[in-house]
Amino acid sequence: MEKKEWQGAGGETWAREWRRTDRSFAAVTEKLLRATRNFSFDTVLDVGCGAGELSLAVARGRPNCRVLGVDVSPALIEAAQVRGPSHRNLSFELGDAGEWSPPAGFLPQLLISRHGVMFFEDPPAAFSNLARIAADYAHILFSCFRSREENPFYAEIARLLPEPPSPPPPASPGPFAFADKQRIREILTAGGWCDIVIESFDFAMITGTGDDAIEDTVDYFSCIGPAAAIAREMDEGTRCEFFDKIRNMARNYLSNGIVALPAAGWIVAARKK
Repeated sequence: MEKKEWQGAGGETWAREWRRTDRSFAAVTEKLLRATRNFSFDTVLDVGCGAGELSLAVARGRPNCRVLGVDVSPALIEAAQVRGPSHRNLSFELGDAGEWSPPAGFLPQLLISRHGVMFFEDPPAAFSNLARIAADYAHILFSCFRSREENPFYAEIARLLPEPPSPPPPASPGPFAFADKQRIREILTAGGWCDIVIESFDFAMITGTGDDAIEDTVDYFSCIGPAAAIAREMDEGTRCEFFDKIRNMARNYLSNGIVALPAAGWIVAARKK
């Protein structure tokens, strides 16, 4: 989604569905939390914090650390604020981290992001800004998707559509904007970051659980994900046929009452020059 979509209906949908999205990315959250143990820090900036799950997890585990989450979506920031008032070391602000400045006196020693950096309209400028506002020798740690082809949660759903959408240009903002490892290195280097480490990370993206995980999966893809907007524009017959295809697909990934599709990402770490 583009920035204006996150600021509008797209962000509102993700805010309503934060429980599902947190469930989907649970393995990524845990991976990033483990990786934070490699760094020493007292201040954290969560870039593109969404509904706040990663910020909340860091704040819970490090009560003496100040955590600030920033996101462009008013609805997601509102959802995060509703979830986080019991943590005195945690706050959230509305803003585009690519051009935003933190409150006076806040110098993040660690910048983190769970799949939030792929939507920058100007990534080199955004990472330059993040370096500008970070403390000396700060570190950045983030996750992002690898290619569409390596992510069945996207590729398989797209193939079920009557007319699969044409992929956007590789460098355009979106879920797979950082699929190219070399492009990540170039963006970070140009933005003032060094000691770049990029590791592949495969995980299970949970789309359905509960008493009827198959129907939960259908509901998931009808609300969020690559095909939701397209499905809303279908006539009733075409939409029902599409949902039946999702049910059949979901059965292939159903195990022990959970539907989980393979997903593939990068875990990226770097240091401010």
